Amino acid sequence: MTDPISRLTGKRPRHGSPEQIAGEERLERQTDEGAQELRPTKLKEVVLAGGPWPEMDDPGSTMLINMGPQHPSTHGVLRIMLELDSEVVIQAKPVVGYLHTGMEKTGEELTYVQGSTNVTRMDYASPLANELVFSLAVENLLDLEMPPRVRWMRMMLVELSRMASHLLFQATNGMDLGAVSMIIYGWREREEVLRFLERVTGLRMNHNFIRPGGLAADLHDGWQEDVLNVCDLVEEGVQEYDDLLSANPIWLERTVGVGKITTEQAIALGATGPILRSTGFAWDLRKSQAVDLPYDEVDFDVIYTSNGDVFDRYRIRLYEILESVKIVRQCVARMPPGDYRVQDLKVTPPPRARIDESMEALIHHFKLFTEGFKVPPGETYVAVESPRGEIGCYLVSDGTGKPMRLHIRGPSFYNLQSMAPMMEGSMVADGVAIISSVDPIMGEVDR
Repeated sequence: MTDPISRLTGKRPRHGSPEQIAGEERLERQTDEGAQELRPTKLKEVVLAGGPWPEMDDPGSTMLINMGPQHPSTHGVLRIMLELDSEVVIQAKPVVGYLHTGMEKTGEELTYVQGSTNVTRMDYASPLANELVFSLAVENLLDLEMPPRVRWMRMMLVELSRMASHLLFQATNGMDLGAVSMIIYGWREREEVLRFLERVTGLRMNHNFIRPGGLAADLHDGWQEDVLNVCDLVEEGVQEYDDLLSANPIWLERTVGVGKITTEQAIALGATGPILRSTGFAWDLRKSQAVDLPYDEVDFDVIYTSNGDVFDRYRIRLYEILESVKIVRQCVARMPPGDYRVQDLKVTPPPRARIDESMEALIHHFKLFTEGFKVPPGETYVAVESPRGEIGCYLVSDGTGKPMRLHIRGPSFYNLQSMAPMMEGSMVADGVAIISSVDPIMGEVDR
């Protein structure tokens, strides 16, 4: 007959020598990957007045809680399993998969022409970086060389997207830590950046503007004045954020020395971007291996610090906004004339006006957007620096109009691993600050 404790807890009574029981307890505490569960330190089950009740065996025993996925500070779809000793985090385990969309397999069923509409939705806070890395990979396989105007336009748009992403971080990071005014201020400047991108691409997000072979359209008349006004507004906003937070004693108490990680840990876990640079390692793909973008022709600095804590990650993103403003201003001053896409009839549709005049142009346009273009067999990997770190595109072509294999190296997926060492030994309240400082975008994680 089952005793009431076993019936309530679902655990069978243990029998055997003390050594055997201790071995069973050690096994139970190990991670069960199939169930994605952590097992707590041993608990003592006792019967209290009113019925059975699990109670801590001693002050050193631990408990498990789930932070998320239904939690605002975990981005709605991230689950963090925490093992706690009172208020101290013993271990943390991110659990992903609640937003899985299968974008890589979807991309293998789309033509190369349609591919940008798919990948742009992964990191939805920085969609142009997704479009760029996919387009560069396709152009590598096609052995296409982009006109100078394409290269400079792409660089300017990607830096504007970086500004919008970091402004979103400043807004939500402040809100997560209790500086509620930041959600208003950060949103205010981000809105101006998105408004300019909407004038250029037609959409505020998920633009499908950077495409294999160039861009969807040229810049509008008067774009120079528009983008310089945006740069002025963003610079003023960043100065306000700095004045509001960087010397604020409450902000410093919540961020300085919290969530520390070393260079060795970051590299071992594959973390890149502001997380790696906050440890003192000045690694930025824009400087180290710029791919087909003229970053070597513009003046900007790689922002890095040495403490590896929440405060440093906040400051890095704050100053990276100013470096992006510097790059955008140089793009305005040095934007070359010429074509906004490569003039290769195999990948470039005919001018819109020609479709009404020529049957051949109409047929060419129709076939390009229904069947797509064929890419020579081969494989390639291209990586660029997104706001969250290295985003890479691994592409395999079998000579048809669709990729045989598409894999995206999403930086948020790897950066989430760094959350475990950051949270160990911290307080539960610091967990929210640490999650926010990682700045994960879950659409990029659950591809």
